[in-house]
Amino acid sequence: MPAPLLPLDDFFRNPEKTGFSLSPDGARIAWLQSWQNRMNLYARRLDGKDEIRLTESVNRDIREYFWANDRCLAWVQDTDGDENDHLFVIDVDGAAPRDLTPFVGVRIQMVDELRDCPDELLVGMNRRNPQFFDVYRVNIVSGAMRMIAQNPGHVAQWLCDHSGRLRAAVTADGVHNSLLYRDTEDEPFREIERHDFRQTLQPLAFTFDNRRLWVLANLHRDTLALYEYDPHERRLGEPLFAREDVDADNILYSEHEQKLAAVSYCTDRVRLHFFDPEWARLYDDLTSRLPGRELKIAGRSRNERKLLVRTYSDLSRGGFYLLDRDTNELVKLTDVAPWLHRRDMAPMQPISYPSRDGLTIHGYLTLPQDVEPRNLPLVVLPHGGPYRRDKWGYEILVQFLANRGYAVLQMNYRGSLGYGRRFWELSFRQWGGTMQNDVTDGVQYAIARGIADPARVGIVGSSFGGYIALAGMAFTPQLYACGVNYSGVSDPIALMHSIPPYWEQQRQMLYAMVGDPDADAEMLRAVSPLHHAENIRRPLLIAQGANDPRVKKHTTDAMVERLRTAGVEVEYIVKDNEGHGFLNQENRIEVYRATERFLARHLGGRVE
Repeated sequence: MPAPLLPLDDFFRNPEKTGFSLSPDGARIAWLQSWQNRMNLYARRLDGKDEIRLTESVNRDIREYFWANDRCLAWVQDTDGDENDHLFVIDVDGAAPRDLTPFVGVRIQMVDELRDCPDELLVGMNRRNPQFFDVYRVNIVSGAMRMIAQNPGHVAQWLCDHSGRLRAAVTADGVHNSLLYRDTEDEPFREIERHDFRQTLQPLAFTFDNRRLWVLANLHRDTLALYEYDPHERRLGEPLFAREDVDADNILYSEHEQKLAAVSYCTDRVRLHFFDPEWARLYDDLTSRLPGRELKIAGRSRNERKLLVRTYSDLSRGGFYLLDRDTNELVKLTDVAPWLHRRDMAPMQPISYPSRDGLTIHGYLTLPQDVEPRNLPLVVLPHGGPYRRDKWGYEILVQFLANRGYAVLQMNYRGSLGYGRRFWELSFRQWGGTMQNDVTDGVQYAIARGIADPARVGIVGSSFGGYIALAGMAFTPQLYACGVNYSGVSDPIALMHSIPPYWEQQRQMLYAMVGDPDADAEMLRAVSPLHHAENIRRPLLIAQGANDPRVKKHTTDAMVERLRTAGVEVEYIVKDNEGHGFLNQENRIEVYRATERFLARHLGGRVE
């Protein structure tokens, strides 16, 4: 008997509580909680007293926030998806929030939270020039700000040392990347490394003596390895961690204990390599106390005696726990979605298959529960980016589709990050080419093994995944019975001509990776679904945010018009208060309910 049909709202409504964070002094805890269908900030004392809802955002969810000091929280928020994030702060006494960057058309980036300067933050803003982010020291009490570093052009990342001094920067002009460095803030930055953008030397943090940098680099190898880099000698040390199959990813370190604890990497799932035995024992103990779950440290007090632990798995959105390291007491704070039960979810299985030109493509296959895995309707779910990757874990859309009776196939096609430089470079100028072939080969893999019914294959994607969905429908029209595109690219030429100003410094890199819209217009037109809309014969559902700064609405309008002129059945949803994606709960539910009905009509899955 198939698994019970779960309500669609249970998958796509806001979490009960999520995003827990400890104040630096460990006396208070904050979290995000739904209020009037929007995620808002709450806080209380650690002993459970003085709980208060701090914000009343009704137009847009609050998604990311942090403690600016022991009694003040800060967050960034845009307007209707325009991506022009403002910086807001609020005190835990519940006074009205303050917009510290109330500038029209300006986008902010957090540079450093300045843990030793409780009333100040370092913020990047493209106020002077929409293409470049200068660094400002902002006083969160008075709102005063002053520029402390003017972007000379092409600085893409700023980095402070452990004393909050701005001492390193990464530039990207689209052709070359450079590392800038200075010993003190009184000195000008000087270039100490310069290399082609295909090579990586990515600073993660200063070492605790503030004299060297921990970096990810592949200057002399294929995969990214972790090194210490000496900016005075201008050289890498011996690798601290390296694998030949996948990249090193990020580091875990203890600011209080002055220790490099671990580095993460991802094979079939995220793993940790520990440098410090005490932190290894901590993770081993937590794993034994929380069996069957993956976990990560999601927050900590300044003295690191209190830790927030986030759990997850492929079958659960997980929860949050508070660990007191002095007493070893582990207290559960919440499940993120307690109305969803592990027993009703479908396991995500790592898979791999060969591409037609000999690469190994890794991915994940999720099969509906309690159904023989033979001749199932299949939904292909390529990730966006394209320069990111799918990982093992709980994916809301995957579990929803599996619950509706679909096998779900995800693949890390060439260009997906984490598999080394060569695998990434093989994707260059291959939109609609070998990248698309990797997706097609995955479908054939599922069909050849008898898992997928070849007459009931659909493809669903967002952003670049939406491009893959449209390209699949246009260039392999016999393969798919239907397609769904959320905020997806329909024309690479239009995309290149309409990139946001804060992507300008990456323009030449994008041209090298995707194609120059002028010099390579013929090549890009050949892989543009917009220019091959007449090839599409099967139905499409398309959803678009009206304020999307990346995939402009007018390009999606043009795609829909051409499809309808060609006689293709198209359902088109436009949300006026969304950008690149669907953040608001009611919009998510509307879009995915339309998806449920659309797929049921054309693939035969279950519908609520």
